[in-house]
Amino acid sequence: IPNIKAAAYDLVCNGLELGGGSIRIHDVGIQQHVFSALNIPPEEQKEKFGFLLDALSFGAPPHGGLAFGMDRLIMILSGAESIRDVIAFPKTTSASDIMAGAPSALPASILEELKVKNTIIEKEP
Repeated sequence: IPNIKAAAYDLVCNGLELGGGSIRIHDVGIQQHVFSALNIPPEEQKEKFGFLLDALSFGAPPHGGLAFGMDRLIMILSGAESIRDVIAFPKTTSASDIMAGAPSALPASILEELKVKNTIIEKEP
């Protein structure tokens, strides 16, 4: 996919990104094409991202935005070396994303490819 272009922008101060944004994908066909380019089959697209595909199928208007990273600005102002030093809370208290169902279990094939072992003992229902 050599000709992909994006309407994206960043705000940078002294080489550090303070914020950024873009015009988001607002066409269900383009989003499905991106998922296919990432080798995500249609059934997995629906399973993992059905909420997004359903919303886009209703005809979302072109939309975008610019988000300033207050945490990044605070990192610069406080002299911290890492953004992790100034982030107060994760996305949720359990560090999960309810809409995307993340984190979730990975297929065994991916764990094998990455030479990673799942050490969580799953409870029986």
